[in-house]
Amino acid sequence: MTNYNVNEEGFYGTYGGAYIPEILYKTVEDLKQAYLPILESPEFKQEYHALQKDYVGRPSPLYYARRMSQKYGCQLYLKREDLNHTGAHKINNALGQILLAKKMGKTRIIAETGAGQHGVATATACALMNLPCRVYMGALDVERQHVNVERMRMLGAEVFPVQSGNKTLKDATNEAIRDWCCHPADTFYIIGSTVGPHPYPDMVARLQSVISEEIKWQLKEQVGRDYPDYLMACVGGGSNAAGTIYHYLNDDRVKIVLGEAGGMGVETPETAASITIGTVGILHGSKIKVMQTEDGQIIEPYSISAGLDYPGTGPLHCNLADTGRASVIPVTDQEALQAGFELTRLEGIIPALESAHALGMLPKMKFQPEDVVVLTVSGRGDKDLDTYLKHKNEINYDEI
Repeated sequence: MTNYNVNEEGFYGTYGGAYIPEILYKTVEDLKQAYLPILESPEFKQEYHALQKDYVGRPSPLYYARRMSQKYGCQLYLKREDLNHTGAHKINNALGQILLAKKMGKTRIIAETGAGQHGVATATACALMNLPCRVYMGALDVERQHVNVERMRMLGAEVFPVQSGNKTLKDATNEAIRDWCCHPADTFYIIGSTVGPHPYPDMVARLQSVISEEIKWQLKEQVGRDYPDYLMACVGGGSNAAGTIYHYLNDDRVKIVLGEAGGMGVETPETAASITIGTVGILHGSKIKVMQTEDGQIIEPYSISAGLDYPGTGPLHCNLADTGRASVIPVTDQEALQAGFELTRLEGIIPALESAHALGMLPKMKFQPEDVVVLTVSGRGDKDLDTYLKHKNEINYDEI
């Protein structure tokens, strides 16, 4: 049986590793040595699980979507990460990493954010733990996610708008890494997704694996077996998807289907579908599939969703796609918008635009009536209401 987990060198197949500036070598090496012993210690587990239960509100429900099930001819269950404190899955990782940072003696926290959900989660964790926090965010994302920006500021974080590049997630990450290089001794960089140098992709996946851990017992309770036929999630950097599939990676009975941001279409320059059209390169310390020119210059990604317009995807997902373990389907802006409105009208749940990309795969699938499908709604749509309302006249309500 193939093992799809990370190896000792920090690689998933040929993807991953730690390609970092010399100045960060000791910092990353220290983290590599520290993270597993701390994450697996009884003290950490006790504190982390208590916060997940009493602060985040876990377990998040596994909800049987009756009307959506009828429409798509399957047994569709929604993993409701949108019901977590702060409104997304990001809090699972932020709390875990901040406990790790404290145990490593770090006194300053930095983070990058696209849609703002990771920034809000990090700012929330820093307020809880009384640590100073700076969040780097592309200037364009600051505009389109202004509510999340104000939430971060209200929580006491400093939000730093990044003006370089196309002013989105990639550029925020570049700026955060520059900061880290200048303050390696006292600063802990909380990366929000399964990207970056090893051990970040593995560490984030482990902290998000609470999602699939819960799916196992919740399915057993509801359908009598602890595995679905299909697992579906959206993928940008890849953290909610990694959490959804973590405990099923090596279970061949479960088909994995991931939706990436097709933007205006993969045949256009306006896309962020890096697994579909990308080539192997190194970005932000990791060997992954990236959108780049022939001479290795990063092509600016585009998506209507601020959380998915990253020019690469984490090494775990690149390997799953390469080996055929996961199917990756590009979903366009229009398909995601339609899917977001559909879930709202059929089930009374307004999803984040990121999650709407997972829902946008449903019309492209062929299910059997007995198929058990679990789809992760990674965040709630409050932050995207302006975008939804701007496009509401483009929705085909007859198809809902």
